[in-house]
Amino acid sequence: MTGFGKSEGAIAGNAVSVNIRSLNNKQLELSARIPSLYRDAEPEIRSLVSKRVVRGKIELTITSSPIADAASDEEQSESHFFDQEKIAQYYREIKHIASRYEIPVPQDLLTRILSLPGVTVSATDNTSEKVSPEDLEKLQGLIQEALNEFDAFRTQEGAMLERIFEEKIANITALLEEVTPYEEQRIEDIRTRFAEELAKLDGVPIDNNRFEQEMIYYIEKLDVHEEKERLANHLQYFLQTMRGATAVGVGKKLGFIAQEMGREINTLGSKSNQAAMQQIVVQMKDELEQIKEQVLNAL
Repeated sequence: MTGFGKSEGAIAGNAVSVNIRSLNNKQLELSARIPSLYRDAEPEIRSLVSKRVVRGKIELTITSSPIADAASDEEQSESHFFDQEKIAQYYREIKHIASRYEIPVPQDLLTRILSLPGVTVSATDNTSEKVSPEDLEKLQGLIQEALNEFDAFRTQEGAMLERIFEEKIANITALLEEVTPYEEQRIEDIRTRFAEELAKLDGVPIDNNRFEQEMIYYIEKLDVHEEKERLANHLQYFLQTMRGATAVGVGKKLGFIAQEMGREINTLGSKSNQAAMQQIVVQMKDELEQIKEQVLNAL
């Protein structure tokens, strides 16, 4: 789900930049930093992004600044103006305070008022200015360009994830095949150990039929054939789901399959009473943990 996209362009004499970043998240969480000039268009902007991005913690940043050129100081000064209502408000309040506390009004009152915050306003900060439909369409075009780059970035990341998943699944499959020789040897070891222990009981008659029944019962409790078969099926299902993905949300499904794989590996470990098999199980768990970490990056 990680990704990045950027686009730049000129709109109504302003240099506009659009940046989109994404981090892993279970749902869509969109935070937007939009200049006041485009604040009224925020619902349309959010809708545009949410149609293309359905999961992840998304940070959308749009910046706008006047394009610097060779204009004269007089032309540059036109990008700012005085808020006359704010000046009049400051003047009234200062006169009222001076009258109430019998304080003389400074001779340079106007100069001091002009230095107070909020008196000088940048034209780009004029929230009363409306964006024309043509400018809004240009902004949406820049957002689409950033989203296209964003998607290309995530497609590249997805190809890398696919290679990682295939490698880890292949490793677990190979480890699973290594269990078979130890499994067959383990049964013989159990039978031999039980026979040796019973042989130590001097003078105690042994019912061979009952002995075989107990051996079958004990071996069935330690049998891992079903776990191996289910794990093999989960491994194949993981690959089929990954390669056949045509819709968003496959990342969650892969996560569920990985959980099922973990259950079978844990059961396999609990039934392994042989050091060599337990070492194989530990290696399987290590490969699976790496899969789980990377699944968080998949949509």
